[in-house]
Amino acid sequence: MLPLWLDSAQHSTHQGLTRHRFIGRIDSMPWRPPYRCSKFRHVYGRTISRGTYEAIPISSGVGGVHGCDVNPRFIAVVTEAGGGGAFIILPLSHHGRIDPLCPRVCGHRRSVLDVKWNPFNDYVIASCSEDATVCVWEIPEGGLRCNLTKPLCTLVGHIRRVSLIQWHPTASGLLFTAGYDNKVLLWCVEESSIPVRLIACHTDVVLSLSFNVDGSLLATSCRDRRLRVVDSRTGTVLQEKCCTNHRVNLVAFLGNLKRLVTTGVSQWNSRQLLLWDQEDLSEPLVKEEVDGLSGLLFPFYDADTRMLYVAGKGDGNIRYYELNNEKPFLVFLGEFRSPLPQKGLGTMPKRGLDVGACEVYRFYRVVITKSLIEPISMIVPRKSDVFQEDLYPKTASSEPALTAEQWLSGVNRSPLLVSLMENYKPTVPMELRPRKGQKAIDVERPDEKSPPANEKELRRMVTCQRDEIRQLREQLAHRDLQLQQCELELQNQRNTHKPVSSPGRNDSTYA
Repeated sequence: MLPLWLDSAQHSTHQGLTRHRFIGRIDSMPWRPPYRCSKFRHVYGRTISRGTYEAIPISSGVGGVHGCDVNPRFIAVVTEAGGGGAFIILPLSHHGRIDPLCPRVCGHRRSVLDVKWNPFNDYVIASCSEDATVCVWEIPEGGLRCNLTKPLCTLVGHIRRVSLIQWHPTASGLLFTAGYDNKVLLWCVEESSIPVRLIACHTDVVLSLSFNVDGSLLATSCRDRRLRVVDSRTGTVLQEKCCTNHRVNLVAFLGNLKRLVTTGVSQWNSRQLLLWDQEDLSEPLVKEEVDGLSGLLFPFYDADTRMLYVAGKGDGNIRYYELNNEKPFLVFLGEFRSPLPQKGLGTMPKRGLDVGACEVYRFYRVVITKSLIEPISMIVPRKSDVFQEDLYPKTASSEPALTAEQWLSGVNRSPLLVSLMENYKPTVPMELRPRKGQKAIDVERPDEKSPPANEKELRRMVTCQRDEIRQLREQLAHRDLQLQQCELELQNQRNTHKPVSSPGRNDSTYA
């Protein structure tokens, strides 16, 4: 209602000012589209029931590691062992129920805490234990046939138990270890069993290690609630952040984005996910409240698809996000849910995925309550019979980019890339069988060649067709020439065998 002292002229002026202010406020508001276009919006997780490993005596040790690691040939799982530590090595094709007397790797005197496969050799694995030692093992082809007790080398340098191990992502034979003595040691496995470098900048137990793409930087989270970015060669602290309102548990580099992601707990005991700029740790870029549970959050980053997977310890959920260079930097996509709680997860390298099924990531969930390992495939739903180049760009290969001596001398190099097109196998369509009493109907199938997916394939197809047409024309010209030669030879033969009549002589009379 208008006040009594406002007349009609003033009323119209008042409406114009109000409308002008409202329109100006709308123009100043940031515009956002009602939906967001992404090829990973409908990614879903699928359990591979035929690939589960059952009846495994999984270790019940408490810690922030997964106790499981996978490569395209084997899966390694830390198990319970009396009087020492052990873990089992199983081929990926060995599914189903596991023999309780299967061979084990049992060279440690106390419980095994972590295992990691060498990224450049599928038959070499490292393990760390509570006995303050690190062992490097070589697995024979085809898997273990008897207990393996003699390692390739034993690394002794920590004075307390070793909880974390991590291979260098680009240099061969370099291994980083972290123990409860607040130290991070660098080993050159191929040369000696003496630590090459010592990183002693931590004041408490190191909780996680993560490398950037070329391995020149090392991000660590510590129990003293500090997040550090360290030079992995010299141990110099480049960036450091004391997180008072966010207790950091685990940290991970985000590929070439020059960013970090940390998982932890807020001051209100709710689980959080924070995104940082690796060159400026003053304030986080994004702060995401996940839930109010108490288990650790394990971050897994896929640099090829820019997807971040977050799995909780003690629950069966796997959340996945997509990262962008612009705001909002972190976009929630979906969630995989399972009623079975997970103790840890192993991840398959890119070269071991099923490219034909559009599988972009694969987890191996360690379910201690059911004594099984359950594989989970993250799939992009697509119907196509060609290789998906946008889902599978060139990824890190199994060949090292440089040697240990080159990296220690100061050389940095990105990992060697390889295409996954060789792993592509098109899915075979199912054939419908007629029922009993029905006759099979012959249906003419169209051409099985699929249309080109992009301009490059179209140009390649046009070039191939031009070459085929040119070859057919040459063959046709050659056949025409042969036909002309045959006609000339036939005419010559007819002329040579034709009888010649003498002049003045009647052939009929003479006959």
